[in-house]
Amino acid sequence: MKIVILDAKTLGESDLSVIKTFGEFTIYQTTTPEETLKNSQDADIILTNKVVLDAPILEKLPKLKLICVTATGTNIIDMQTAQQRGIIVKNVAGYSTNSVAQHTLTLALNLLSKLAYYDHYCKSGEWCKSDVFMHINGGLTELDGKKWGIIGLGNIGKKVALLASSFGGEISYTSTSGKNTDTTYPQKSLEVLLKESDIISIHAPLNENTKNLICKKEISMLKEGAILINVGRGGIVNETDMATALKSKNIFFATDVLEKEPMDKNHPFLNPLIQDKIILTPHIAWAYGNARKTLIEMVIENIRTFVQGNL
Repeated sequence: MKIVILDAKTLGESDLSVIKTFGEFTIYQTTTPEETLKNSQDADIILTNKVVLDAPILEKLPKLKLICVTATGTNIIDMQTAQQRGIIVKNVAGYSTNSVAQHTLTLALNLLSKLAYYDHYCKSGEWCKSDVFMHINGGLTELDGKKWGIIGLGNIGKKVALLASSFGGEISYTSTSGKNTDTTYPQKSLEVLLKESDIISIHAPLNENTKNLICKKEISMLKEGAILINVGRGGIVNETDMATALKSKNIFFATDVLEKEPMDKNHPFLNPLIQDKIILTPHIAWAYGNARKTLIEMVIENIRTFVQGNL
């Protein structure tokens, strides 16, 4: 059996050696669209994180039997064509709940404390010049008593709610699908949530209900000093509108995801005028150590069950 992984680099330093026990295993660190067909040729099993396998590609891979997506979303696969050709598609879900939740709290706490500013104050040598033992210049805001609104109360949203509650945060949520009826926390409309919350974190998928969910109108509803965090998907927050608002409105933004990744070199979030109001991380919320280990274990199990005929 021939197995290939098309973008191993997206998993960081991960041990994939077990996969060799299932057959001939070829590792490609990256695969461009032009290389996809060549790198996938004659494969029985393909592992991919972000390399697109659309209909024109799948139709030229007659031996392909299984696609293992090394992520939760399967939007990179033409599912209809895969089904028509009898190709099984397996993903992994639930592996990153703790990882993403921790990252969300990290972003919020950093913005509440202005940690980057105080770190720079010390490392730049400014503290050495002080005539007192300390230096206070904004931030240092406690989470206790703050209203934390959650957009998308799935597993990750619930974990964030639990963590924020332990700091004294007051939780409420809105459902982007309209189907969530969880009574653990108060449910509010998106408009009310945005207007009332001190901190809002996004944990929703990107779909027709969430594309550009947060644009100029919604951003204008945020209260003074509000923090918005996107660890859901790029495209949920309109990036141009957010960058524009950060220049004139006293709000703060943190995001781990962008509509186009990697980000463009002229992206509006790189504007020097807004750097003290924004934190950017390069799509790493899912990738804390235990989460990546669990992801690999789940992918291996997906291969094992397939090979053993348990599909």
